[in-house]
Amino acid sequence: MKTSILSPSPSKTDIVQEVERLYKIMKTLNWTREQCELIAPLTWEINQRKKEQNAVILAHSYQMPQVIFGVADFVGDSYGLSRQAMEVEADTIIFCGVEFMAETAKILNPEKRVLIPSLEAGCSLAEGITAEDIINLRNQHPETPVACYVNTSAAVKAECDVCVTSANAVEIIKKLDSDKVIFVPDKHMMNNLGPLTGKDIVGWTAECIVHNQFTKEQVQQLRSEHSGIKILAHTECDPSVVMVADFVGSTGGMIKYVKTSSAEKFALITECGLAERLKVEVPNKTILGSCVLCPHMKSINLENTLQVLRSPSPEHEIEIPSTVSTRAKASLQKMFELTTEK
Repeated sequence: MKTSILSPSPSKTDIVQEVERLYKIMKTLNWTREQCELIAPLTWEINQRKKEQNAVILAHSYQMPQVIFGVADFVGDSYGLSRQAMEVEADTIIFCGVEFMAETAKILNPEKRVLIPSLEAGCSLAEGITAEDIINLRNQHPETPVACYVNTSAAVKAECDVCVTSANAVEIIKKLDSDKVIFVPDKHMMNNLGPLTGKDIVGWTAECIVHNQFTKEQVQQLRSEHSGIKILAHTECDPSVVMVADFVGSTGGMIKYVKTSSAEKFALITECGLAERLKVEVPNKTILGSCVLCPHMKSINLENTLQVLRSPSPEHEIEIPSTVSTRAKASLQKMFELTTEK
């Protein structure tokens, strides 16, 4: 891919049109036209460079609205973006998410160039377990299938039998031919999956730095303050939170629930970026966010996204050894095979 530090030159008309495009969307989030004017040169150039370089931007729902609505081509949760990564025809994928997501895109598209804008876009869950930990668990529990959450490194995925996401974990674990299953690395999700699947789940001790902050008391307070509100919780939350929620699942599942429910008010017990997205996409309903930010997700912005389009440095390009990538891909492909809803 050829890159250049020289910026395309927009006309005044180009910028005016870009400001209006942004403001039409962002005013729902109480952005002013002046705020849109500040980011318009960035979003315009990013979108121009994508076309020139045959690049596509995949963004997680936790990203900032200026990324989601300003430059993203596809927005979704881990499962949706994993499938989307296999379908894009671009030469380059820019992943506005966290590193394990960019790795997944590379595993599924070894021939494509995959770039991540921020080197700080890690994940507490992915960093909480290693490939050696999986090998040790297998030795301790021989003949027990290993399901790893998508929030893991490529090296960990390579040591597992199947990958799962919060959208399909229950379905896949139920389908595994064993009464006992090793599930890593999220301890809260592991505790939630036991009752939901009827399996004996052997887990790990890692936590999401966002979802471990939510408490049952917070949910109860929301109910007392907002009559008729529906509480939607992520499966990475503590079981005490999950037990008092109206819906438990992935960010994609939450989006579907809000869009199809007859209720008018919802509280999203997850990273606050999802609430901002839904306020735009479902403006006729009241969406309450959590005000809890993921610092890793929020390390990505328009400036570093533009930089990897202008002149990416080698450390921003995702590279995975073929010996690891091949085995990790098998784990992901098994997930796709076992998932009913595509």
